[in-house]
Amino acid sequence: MDLTPRPGATPAPPGAYYAYAETPVETTTRLRPIKTRNPARAAAAVACVVLGLGLIGGAVTGTWLTGDSAAEPGAGTAYTVGRSAWHSVPVDTLFPRTLKGDGAGPGATDRVWTRVAVATDSGCAAGLDPLLLKTLRPVGCERMVRATYTDATRSSVTTVGMVFTEADSEGMRALGSRFTGQHLDVRADLMPRTYPAKGTAAAAFGDKQRASWTVNVLTEVPVVVFAVSGFADGRAVAEPQPASVAMAAGATTAVAQAGLGHEAKGIADRVERTLRRTVTDLTEKPE
Repeated sequence: MDLTPRPGATPAPPGAYYAYAETPVETTTRLRPIKTRNPARAAAAVACVVLGLGLIGGAVTGTWLTGDSAAEPGAGTAYTVGRSAWHSVPVDTLFPRTLKGDGAGPGATDRVWTRVAVATDSGCAAGLDPLLLKTLRPVGCERMVRATYTDATRSSVTTVGMVFTEADSEGMRALGSRFTGQHLDVRADLMPRTYPAKGTAAAAFGDKQRASWTVNVLTEVPVVVFAVSGFADGRAVAEPQPASVAMAAGATTAVAQAGLGHEAKGIADRVERTLRRTVTDLTEKPE
C-alpha cells in the first residue's frame, strides 16, 4: 500500500500516523492451517460419533420406557405453573361462581352448586386438622385456597380447597402412593376443615357439622385437592363418612341418603378438572 501523501497535502508532523477504519474481528481472524487427514484417525472419529449417538439413543429410549418424570415434556413447566396458580390465576377461574354437576348426584341426577364464600389465601394450619397437616408436611405447604358452595336447594354446604405444595413430581407421587396404600383418604382423623361464612348458608358449618369428605393427591401438578360437606341447617354429624363410602350402592346412612358424599366428590372433581385444564393451557401457551 502507498502511504505517500497526495500532491498538495500538508506534510504530517514527525511521529504522526494515519488511522484506518477497523475491520470486524471475524473477518481478520487467521485460519488455522489444516493438516493432512489421516484415514485411520478419520475412521476412528466416525466410530466414536456413531457410538455416542447409539448411547444417547439408548438413554432416550430407556427414559421413555421407564417414564422418568425429569424427561417428560413440560413436566417441569407444569409444576412451575401449577405451584404459582394460587396467585396467578383469577379466583373465579379456580373457584367458578357456579359449578354444574351433570349426573353428579345420587342416581346420576344433575346438580348445580353456587359459591357463597371465598377464603383469603393462607397457610395450611387454618384449614387442616393437625394430623392432616402433619401428613402433608413431607411435601410442604406453599399456600392454601378455599371456597364454600351450597346446592340449589340450599340444604347442603361444601368447602373445597387446594393445597399448593413445595414438592417435585417424585415427592407428590410418594405422597399419592402413601394415601392410596395406607387408605389415608378414608380416615376420619384426616378430614379437612370447613370454611363457614357469616350471612351465608354456610354460617353454621363448623367442625362438628362435617359429614363427608374427599382428599385427592395430584401428581401432574403439586396440588392436593380436598372437599368436605355437611347439612346447611347446622346439625352435628356423629359419624361422618368418606365420600367413597357414602356414595356406595345400597348405603343407607343419613349422610349417604342426603347425597353428601356426592356433594363433596362432585365439587372436588370439578374444581380439580378446572385446575388441570388451566395449568395445561398456561403450560402450552406460546411465549
